[in-house]
Amino acid sequence: MEVSRTPVPVALTIAGSDPSGGAGLQADLKTFHQHGVYGMAAVSLLTVQNTVSVSRVEVMRGELVRQQVEAVLADIKPGAVKTGALGNAEVIEVVASLRFDAPLVVDPVMVSKHGHALLAAEAQDALMLKLLPVTTLLTPNTQEAAVMLGSPIDTLAQAEAAAQALARRGPKAVLVKGGHLGGPEAVDVLWHAGRVVHFRAPRLETKHTHGTGCTYSAAITAGLARGLSLEDAVRAAKDWLQRALASPPEVGQGIGPVNHLAVRRG
Repeated sequence: MEVSRTPVPVALTIAGSDPSGGAGLQADLKTFHQHGVYGMAAVSLLTVQNTVSVSRVEVMRGELVRQQVEAVLADIKPGAVKTGALGNAEVIEVVASLRFDAPLVVDPVMVSKHGHALLAAEAQDALMLKLLPVTTLLTPNTQEAAVMLGSPIDTLAQAEAAAQALARRGPKAVLVKGGHLGGPEAVDVLWHAGRVVHFRAPRLETKHTHGTGCTYSAAITAGLARGLSLEDAVRAAKDWLQRALASPPEVGQGIGPVNHLAVRRG
């Protein structure tokens, strides 16, 4: 049998560890794999959690995060990079100082689904001033965007304004995820290249939403690593996430994960 020499797309995640497997770098790696992308991971923080609660968070030393990433970059070039929970200002500043030569998707994870803080309050300035200016795509939900801007986001119009306001802080594009807004549809707002694009899907009533944000941003990252345009990567990720939400594995006794084995189209 002849060995295939076709290069595979590669993506890197810099994120926290969720030992229950539904969020964090575990969700990212599962998502990369399901999208035909070779996944690499640098650990930014450790959590003690399951589908019911988060009881402990330990953030890695910034230099250890740097060494993990630099070891990978010296050997394997990713086609796209994403960040998840970074924990504190030190780690954020380290990540912002690295050269990836690839699109950088930043998921500004601040609070777990259980309400546990995953980003120190004093780290917000580092996020806004250091990381956003080097970001290709920022993917906050409406609650995170509201914290970053200091104003509530309760309507689609406010989400559009928030995406534009955050883009003025440095990111080339901003995707404000509308899962927390009301209405029969979940509408995400992308501000990119001077225009607003909406991505719509029917709202699903499910408690199995653990890791949704990580999974969505990882699917976008995988699309970028595969060479899709930004809008096509978001569209494909939204479509796949909808099927992942609609077919949960129903594991755990609390807020269960989405189905990372959901089949993707194309």
